[in-house]
Amino acid sequence: MTTHPASTDPFTTLRPRLFGIAYRMLGVRADAEDVLQDAWLRWSRQDTAVLQSAEAWLVTVVTRLAIDRLRVLKAEREAYVGWWLPEPLVELHHHHGDAPHHHDTPEAAAELAGELSVAFMYVLERLGPEERAAFLLRQVFDYDYPEIAAQLGKSEASCRQMVHRASERVQQARTRFEVPQAVHHQLLQRFMRAAQSGDRNAIEALLSEDAQLIGDGGGKVPSFPKPLVGPFRIANLYWAQFRRLGALVVYRMALLNGEPGLLRYVDGRIESAQAFVTDGERIVAIYAVRNPDKLAGIPDTLG
Repeated sequence: MTTHPASTDPFTTLRPRLFGIAYRMLGVRADAEDVLQDAWLRWSRQDTAVLQSAEAWLVTVVTRLAIDRLRVLKAEREAYVGWWLPEPLVELHHHHGDAPHHHDTPEAAAELAGELSVAFMYVLERLGPEERAAFLLRQVFDYDYPEIAAQLGKSEASCRQMVHRASERVQQARTRFEVPQAVHHQLLQRFMRAAQSGDRNAIEALLSEDAQLIGDGGGKVPSFPKPLVGPFRIANLYWAQFRRLGALVVYRMALLNGEPGLLRYVDGRIESAQAFVTDGERIVAIYAVRNPDKLAGIPDTLG
């Protein structure tokens, strides 16, 4: 049996994990890919024979490159128009009503490595670059403090402090609902049917009392400057769109960052990717990514 050198190359083997770290740090696929490309160039010049652990070396390089890049991006995001949401990683449903399969892609593998939801990524935006890295390495990727200290070039004590602070901030902002995927999926199908048929009462009934919708238009398409709160106002939005566009609006089920979500097409073109947080009974939050730059990775037309 011949082995292909690529299959034993640590970079190739670790790529899903490295992508998972870079994407969770940066929230944009192209930025994560750039970091991986940069790391690969350094890896290809490195004398690997002298390394004690290829994983430790690669995770350290990717983490530090991501921290540097996030510092630059944070300045840009300060000037961003409206709410900044991550670029969603989308997997389509292939058969009507089927749950999608996890494909053997870096994104699918990254999803299996822990939390990735749009809501979680949105909360991570509140953290500073180093704090975000420490939190992810500990809570999502399960490294211990001596490893994290080496990865970040900090003392163990300061890493513990960063993770503790970050955990408190994330906990406060996070709606923690462990909802089985099948329940999430069914609730969303009901929502999709109600939105598709313009049934305002049915939409309203599926939203919790304090439901909120956060939209990201990036200044390129109209969006709300602040979150839309309450079932009446949110239902009205979907209903108004139905009233205005009728059959031109089509919803499709998809997996967004590993959780059931909806893609909305208007006149056959992708218009938004919508992620939903639910408590199992009702929808408590909707994150609608409408900035066309962040929808570029999604099939643009229906079919």
